[in-house]
Amino acid sequence: MGDSVYVTEYDPVWPGKFEALATRVRVCLGDLAHRVEHVGSTAVLGLAAKPVIDLDVIVASRPDVVLAIERLATIGYTHRGDLGVVGREAFRWPPGEERHHLYLLADGAEELRRHLAFRDAMRADSRLRDEYAALKRRLADQYRDDRAAYVAGKSDFVESVLRGPCIGSAPVQ
Repeated sequence: MGDSVYVTEYDPVWPGKFEALATRVRVCLGDLAHRVEHVGSTAVLGLAAKPVIDLDVIVASRPDVVLAIERLATIGYTHRGDLGVVGREAFRWPPGEERHHLYLLADGAEELRRHLAFRDAMRADSRLRDEYAALKRRLADQYRDDRAAYVAGKSDFVESVLRGPCIGSAPVQ
């Protein structure tokens, strides 16, 4: 698969993969981790996705982020900074492990609210979910070797969902 954009049908093993990753993170962070959320397309039953698990690790406050970064390093995660998204710290997965995305956020972070709102909208509305899947398939075909263009192509759809009633779909509940 490499760095090519590859979208596949929903795989029922994804929740189990998330749980295994989340359990390891919870053990590492102990009481620092308020919760670990499965976000992104693999968190939505029936949604086609790139087969990459996304985890949002939530700590109580911004000061806890520094300690959490240090602890995550002990199990092989490499801190990559916020990658241009204020309030969200990104990590590279440990060497030798299957690719996944781990994000560290303080409770109440705007990006956390966005991740959860979008995931929950996709879970609540099968027509919206199917529209998104079709868009992702088209973009993956069009931009197979251009991940940035693939991501940019989804932006208008994502923003429309986060704004409320969606074009061509039932309102988000």
